[in-house]
Amino acid sequence: MQKPQKRKQLKHQLQSSSNKPPTKSAKTENIINGRSTEEPYPGHPRPTPEECRAIRDDLLALHGFPQEFAKYRKLRPSPPDDNSSLLLDGLDRNTAKLEPLDGVDGGGSSSENVLNRNTVKSEPLDGVDGDGSSCPKESVLDGLVSTILSQNTTDVNSQRAFASLKSAFPTWEDVLAAESRSIENAIRCGGLAATKVSCIKNILSSLLEKNGKLCLEYLRQLSIDEIKAELFHFKGVGPKTVACVLMFHLQQDDFPVDTHVFQIAKAIGWVPAVTDRKKTYFHLNRRIPNDLKFDLNCLLFTHGKLCQKCTEKGGNLQRAESHENSCPLLKYCENSDLRLIKKID
Repeated sequence: MQKPQKRKQLKHQLQSSSNKPPTKSAKTENIINGRSTEEPYPGHPRPTPEECRAIRDDLLALHGFPQEFAKYRKLRPSPPDDNSSLLLDGLDRNTAKLEPLDGVDGGGSSSENVLNRNTVKSEPLDGVDGDGSSCPKESVLDGLVSTILSQNTTDVNSQRAFASLKSAFPTWEDVLAAESRSIENAIRCGGLAATKVSCIKNILSSLLEKNGKLCLEYLRQLSIDEIKAELFHFKGVGPKTVACVLMFHLQQDDFPVDTHVFQIAKAIGWVPAVTDRKKTYFHLNRRIPNDLKFDLNCLLFTHGKLCQKCTEKGGNLQRAESHENSCPLLKYCENSDLRLIKKID
């Protein structure tokens, strides 16, 4: 007598749950994956494409293209209509310079500067012999794990941690089968060992359960939004990690926002003074042209580490009285008395 009533109650519950609004986590995923309605600062007009190109050229003239990112740059297709980007491959940091076009002063304010072709040196790809034969690329799973290990530590320590992990456990099957404590010991030099091991083991377990093998190469066949949806399913994988995997390991057009990029973006007015990294990520990815994202991101990251004006103790970024050795980004600041209070979010 009661069974029909229970069926009706269950049917009513299912219908009610299907009509409920998305949960907070579902909304967050839509924000991360969607591009149509989630611009955090629709009235903020910067950066402009012209400004992005000019800053890219200024930083390239100052630093050359960072060698630590050269191997990733060489895997990317060169934009066909951008002479500066076409010549970034195989740059020698100490010799690559930008020369102004006729009618452009040496201040670097023009966005049409081009590289001096006589100073650019070509280098073979990592793992490519002179006859053009190549070794396999770094796997996507390698890239994801190395990015996780880079969280909250220095580049040197994260590289040491990844090398130690691969030495102790040559395959990802070895990592999954090992005790967490053993893996923690292998990556301890990178910090937060327990947290990172938990994240890595969760990813490996999820992959094995879902796909029957420990491999992420299938992501290469997906769209950016589909890749994001896949990666965000893994606990502990956030926007910055996903953006780094997209840009460095899948050769997609994305713009990660780390501490250096975040602080510079605030300093030069690309985002409001009061903001956070997630909003900065969404805003910059909408405003910066795809063909400039990789080069500009690498150069801003490098500049944030090397520029004394951007990294001086106490957190103040301000105009130098002398133009000599001044930060080239200062001329892009809206406020001539710019001061930036640095905070690690």
